Amino acid sequence: MKEYTQAINSTPVVLVEFFATWCGHCQRMEPVVQQISELLDGTVNIYQIDIDKNDELAADEGVTGTPTFIIYKNGKPVWKESGEMEGQYLLDKIQSFL
Repeated sequence: MKEYTQAINSTPVVLVEFFATWCGHCQRMEPVVQQISELLDGTVNIYQIDIDKNDELAADEGVTGTPTFIIYKNGKPVWKESGEMEGQYLLDKIQSFL
C-alpha cells in the first residue's frame, strides 16, 4: 500500500489502470494505454496493476470490473471509469486534469 501511495503521488496527475491478463477488454486497451503513455511521457505517470496479483489493493480501491481506470490529481482520485473506451476519450479525460 505504501508503494501505491508513492505511485499516485509521483506526478501531479497519475493514471492507474487495474487490469487482468485474461480480460479481453484489457488486452484491447493495452496498445491504447501504451500510446497515451508515450504521448504524455514525463507529464503523467501511468501504472498498470494486475488485479490477480493485487486483489486486496483492487478491493481497497473499489475495483469491481476490468479494466478500471482511475485518475489521481495530487494523490486524490478525481475520476474513475471501467470498461473499454476510445483512446481519445481517455486522453481528453487525463488532459482535463493537467
